[in-house]
Amino acid sequence: MKGSRLVPNCKRRHLSKLFSFFRSHRTLHTATVTDYLQVTSDDLENERKGIDFNALFKSCTKLQQVKCAHTLVAVSGRFKDNFLSSKIVNLYSQHGDVSLAWWTFHHLPNKDVYTWNSMAFAYVSHGRFREALGCFNQFFSTSGLRPDFYTFPPVVKACGDLLDGKKIHCLVLKLGFEWDVFVAASLVHMYSRFGLVGDARKLFDDMPARDRGSWNAMISGYCQNGNAAEALDIADEMRLEGVKMDAITVASVLPVCAQVGDILSGKLIHLYVIKHGLEFELFVSNALINMYAKFGSLGHAQKVFGQMVVRDIVSWNSIIAAYEQNNNPVSAHLFFHKMQEARVQPDLLTLVSLASIVAQLNDHQNSRSVHGFVMRKGWFMEYIIIGNAVVDMYAKIGNLDSARAVFGGLLIKDVVSWNTLITGYAQNGLASEAIEVYLLMGEHEEIIPNQGTWVSILPAYSHVGALQQGMRIHGQVIKNCLYSDVFVGTCLIDMYGKCGKLDDAISLFYQVPRKNSVPWNAMISCYGVHGDGEKALELFREMRAERVKPDHITFVSLLSACSHSGLVSDAQWCFNMMEEEYGIKPSLKHYGCMVDLFGRAGELEMAFNFIKKMPIQPDASAWGALLNACRIHGNIELGKHASERLFEVDSENVGYYVLLSNIYANVGKWEGVDDVRSLARDRGLRKNPGWSSIILNNKVDVFYTGNQTHPKCEEIYRELRDLTSKIKTIGYVPDFCFVLQDVEEDEKEHILMGHSERLAIAYGIISTSPKTPIRIFKNLRVCGDCHTVTKFLSIITEREIIVRDSSRFHHFKGGTCSCGDYW
Repeated sequence: MKGSRLVPNCKRRHLSKLFSFFRSHRTLHTATVTDYLQVTSDDLENERKGIDFNALFKSCTKLQQVKCAHTLVAVSGRFKDNFLSSKIVNLYSQHGDVSLAWWTFHHLPNKDVYTWNSMAFAYVSHGRFREALGCFNQFFSTSGLRPDFYTFPPVVKACGDLLDGKKIHCLVLKLGFEWDVFVAASLVHMYSRFGLVGDARKLFDDMPARDRGSWNAMISGYCQNGNAAEALDIADEMRLEGVKMDAITVASVLPVCAQVGDILSGKLIHLYVIKHGLEFELFVSNALINMYAKFGSLGHAQKVFGQMVVRDIVSWNSIIAAYEQNNNPVSAHLFFHKMQEARVQPDLLTLVSLASIVAQLNDHQNSRSVHGFVMRKGWFMEYIIIGNAVVDMYAKIGNLDSARAVFGGLLIKDVVSWNTLITGYAQNGLASEAIEVYLLMGEHEEIIPNQGTWVSILPAYSHVGALQQGMRIHGQVIKNCLYSDVFVGTCLIDMYGKCGKLDDAISLFYQVPRKNSVPWNAMISCYGVHGDGEKALELFREMRAERVKPDHITFVSLLSACSHSGLVSDAQWCFNMMEEEYGIKPSLKHYGCMVDLFGRAGELEMAFNFIKKMPIQPDASAWGALLNACRIHGNIELGKHASERLFEVDSENVGYYVLLSNIYANVGKWEGVDDVRSLARDRGLRKNPGWSSIILNNKVDVFYTGNQTHPKCEEIYRELRDLTSKIKTIGYVPDFCFVLQDVEEDEKEHILMGHSERLAIAYGIISTSPKTPIRIFKNLRVCGDCHTVTKFLSIITEREIIVRDSSRFHHFKGGTCSCGDYW
């Protein structure tokens, strides 16, 4: 700057101009400036002596003011004063201009330790760690000065790798600063940051004296490394030694309480906060909201929020996320509107929560608004987290085309981006597309699959029954030492169960941690789809004996298992227990399971009365279950009533029209069949074609009803004709009520022979060795006549034939089925 050259000829007018600037600025009122700049009219020396630079520096709130203060220091001849110049360095740093801080530092002729420390601290404050280390190295090698205990904390923080950190640690030991509390605390932080929490603890234990900062450093170190229990132990030890927790301690410990599920400790800390007046600390209140949200205690979270005198964007984000993450999107949305009324501008994390809220509300219109807002802000270009959130939002509302488009437009994709799209496809029943994306992900070597990847792709392999591919994932899980992860383990249990390997699912179940309901739910569900309700109930009793608390999913799985096995009284026991013993209010899914249970058991009036007594409005699952029961038991009148109610709540599901059509067809009322089919056509609905698949030699062959395009078509139909002739000799009689067309009997028999499951079984027989098991997967419910045929085929071929249809497994062996003809 030119000020240093003006000093020899400094005139009073230079000071007068600067005084005029400060007097005219909003932040310095005239009276205050007069106090700061006590200028006499006698001589320049008196003017220089009369300036209160310390007060002047404190008044600087903008970069332009700092520049003027710097000029005033220069023209007053004090630019060689290390203390004042170091203050200027610090001011430039505080106001975001590290370049001017360095310029000021560089032009100091005689730098002292305080000046070097200020410059190093300025670099660290702005994340310029390499420059900070360079500054320290220059200081140590060229200045001839000895570092002091203020030198090392910022320098230790600047260490980008463990080697640099250990070099600084050696220097600390050499100079004898290892027991200074500030230096030691910074080393504890450093070793914790590099994952060496044991080394950090050793340093901490060896400290002859510890201040609150040292304790906070050790607690923070354990928190960073996922050692929640140890962090709480240190906090307890801290209190026992009489060291009071401050706001930083509390904000560090509260998330740990949530992590280990210790709400009692969290509430005790909250009491401590109130007792010591820390509830007015902004980030303490924010931490309390987050802790209570993790426990699902939304009333407590809202009370803390309501008592806050000052709220920042973090406070609003915390309360919005609290409701969003606890599946209360309506309240979350309400708080978002209140935030807007308070004129608080949403930030990136607000939009991440808002995207999830919109998805939970299935709000297609506002999904576009969220997308547009993010695009206008340009956040897709900078922040991958918001891109992933928008992909997830579109996937959850079923808009997979938009999800794929946003995914394709992301400039940078991390493993979460890929996992999100895979999950989106899998959860929308598009397993093939999910597998395609997973295979595409494998072409990007820089993307390393993680726990989320396996949890995303395994359900897709389960859906298509790709056992071999699922087993490969299992191998990778073992290779990556994730076999003890409860979520990955649960997905593997589900995969083996849904691919027909129930014994493997059971074996894996007893190898994974079983402290929460997740793996229990998966195993109960596996028993259910295999038609073994008794074992599902036995496992539930074992779960209760081990004091694992069931959740709403547990009871959905249990009721479904009882429904598939006809265990009516057991299901009623579970349904009543759910609310009476565990306080879980039945949802529409639970009511739907009960209707299905009564209906399958032939108790149609009981099922209908149950629906009428429901305390909540019945949805499609309840009426659909009743309609299906009417199809099974041939009750046309009740079926017609159920279909009318069903079309009121869900007129777009073609499956319900098919059910009603089948009811009419089963009793030969073809006019009714035509009317229902015409109604579906008029509404633009088309029936999903039935298909069955079989995997042989790692290749999937898919057969549609009446398929004539397979390369081995002639062999398949020839085999079917031979097999049909054989099973007729041992008692098979075609059941033409499963032909839903008004044609002659010989044509009906031909139609039955062309059903997709029979084509797949015949292909399996001609393509595999005698007496080996055959596994078939069908997208719809297996037809009754095919079920009878498969029992006969299991006798004459001496094979086990495993068929998984849309709702359960059928294990055919020796002329019987595991379902006991109850499905």
